[in-house]
Amino acid sequence: MYFDPPRIVRTVLAAAACCLWLGVCYAQELTPRAYWPAPKGTKVAVFGYSRSSGDVLFDPSTPLYGVDSRVNAGVAAVLQTLSLWGRTTNVVVELPYTWGTTEGLVGETPASSYFSGFADIRATLAVNLLGAPSMTPSEFQELRADPRHMLGASLKVVAPTGKHDSSRLINAGSNRWAARAELGYIYPVKPRWLLEFDLGVWFYSDDDDFLPGKLEQEPVFAGRLHVVRRFKRPGFWASLDLTHFTGGRHIVGGDQLEDTQRNSKIGATVVVPFRGRHAIKVGYSRGVVTEFGEDFRQLLLSYSLVFR
Repeated sequence: MYFDPPRIVRTVLAAAACCLWLGVCYAQELTPRAYWPAPKGTKVAVFGYSRSSGDVLFDPSTPLYGVDSRVNAGVAAVLQTLSLWGRTTNVVVELPYTWGTTEGLVGETPASSYFSGFADIRATLAVNLLGAPSMTPSEFQELRADPRHMLGASLKVVAPTGKHDSSRLINAGSNRWAARAELGYIYPVKPRWLLEFDLGVWFYSDDDDFLPGKLEQEPVFAGRLHVVRRFKRPGFWASLDLTHFTGGRHIVGGDQLEDTQRNSKIGATVVVPFRGRHAIKVGYSRGVVTEFGEDFRQLLLSYSLVFR
């Protein structure tokens, strides 16, 4: 049987690129307290860094071996809390910068790719539907002392603003739109113990300039569970984080890939406040079940400053 190594390299690295994009996108999504409210008028600036490393897993019949990716990301973000229809509403805008490498063997042929640059801008609108109307600082302290059931909804949009070169297979920018619709529910077990449940779905537009051929992707369905322990000191908390996502099969140049995601991750997060308006966040996550796609370990560090 005749093999065209360059063609095989392009095909399997195309699958690697798709999995890497999922890894970069979802590594940041294991986020607890996304629907916890704040007083009206709260402004927060966030500066973060994450380091993800691990394998990209393929169907055993694919002749791609030893695939290893190392992805770094820095992010600057701002959050504004306001009132929308009398409900607590958060608007978040994020600007990431990413750089990293993906390398592996196709048979005995080495292949690698490096990328760097500003990634796609992301904007999120989250509105409380139940349990947290727009609040003053004193009303928020009452809620904090006696948490109640809360239900929120959010829409996150990723715009194709990142650095992209159509002659390269892997880029910092994805060159396509993405949007996530999500519901989040907070259940107070005790005043200092919360359960948070999130269910969402990602939708993607097509990338007509993807190097191996037009890129299409089916929706990705994701669920998250967070067990949150709040401490007496305001803003000091820790959580155990679980997520599972499925779907996301790609079609590249008309060829449907066998790359449906059915993966789970586990992680932990700790936030420590200091000097009233400052906080440090540390998080770690890793894959526990990976049938196909990225199997990353991620370390997250961030600093936030609250303005009022």
